[in-house]
Amino acid sequence: MIEERKTFKNLMKSSEMLIVPGAGTPLDLKLIEQTGFNAGYMSGYGSACVRYGVPDIGLIGYKELEETVRAMRQVTNIPLIVDCDTGYGDISNVKRTVEGMESLGVAAIQIEDQIWPKKCGHMGGKFVEERNVAKRKVKAAVLSKKDNDLVIIARTDARGPLGIDEAISRGKMFMDCGADMIFIDGPKSIDELKMICDANIGPQMANMSETGLTPILSSKELENIGFKLTIWPSTTSRIIVKQVSNFLEHLKKTGDSRPWIDKMASLEETNGKLGINAFNDLEKKITNED
Repeated sequence: MIEERKTFKNLMKSSEMLIVPGAGTPLDLKLIEQTGFNAGYMSGYGSACVRYGVPDIGLIGYKELEETVRAMRQVTNIPLIVDCDTGYGDISNVKRTVEGMESLGVAAIQIEDQIWPKKCGHMGGKFVEERNVAKRKVKAAVLSKKDNDLVIIARTDARGPLGIDEAISRGKMFMDCGADMIFIDGPKSIDELKMICDANIGPQMANMSETGLTPILSSKELENIGFKLTIWPSTTSRIIVKQVSNFLEHLKKTGDSRPWIDKMASLEETNGKLGINAFNDLEKKITNED
């Protein structure tokens, strides 16, 4: 787990853009790892959607986060960025959150400045903490980590309620507090994306939430603007919602799944993705020894 943090820290030092898909479940993250991505993102939106079946409006707390991350860590080794929402309270809660995630071996922790109950960054009606409250929570996250390789990503949602200038100002404030990377969520134009990077306040993370507030660009386009890391936090979850809904509507109408066979993984492929070969190999080894 410590090695995964070192790996991620080294990736941040490289000149290449980090392309990081989001996962709401252990299966999502397992597929991300098997596809060969260098890191994965535990999405608060994705977890609320696919693992718990609720919208991302502050219904998931620390316990649910811990359960999800623990399940992910048990079946994957990929460096993991974890969306820790607001830290679930004030300084003491942030400390507990950072220490808990660090003990589970995550590579990076993201904490934001929304007032609880928080919302998805691409929803309306968001409110952010006062600057002094947001500042002390980021400081608490930085001071609570025991491993210097643990990356703290400080997110601000100030763009919506307070404007892009305040969001950039908060990003600078968070970097001055010791954050390793800044995440200004919800910019509404390519010009605003450029403003974020032109401010030159530290490594920047971009969020590609399709059909959300921010224009969708390729990782190369974002790299050219100046971003270091890009997440696609909820894409896999929303593909599941769309495609499973389409299948269920077809099944309800026709009572026949055969037209969908070519659109699904076979049982053999699914079992392979789930890692059945490792269990079979262990069983063979024990049987042969007997």
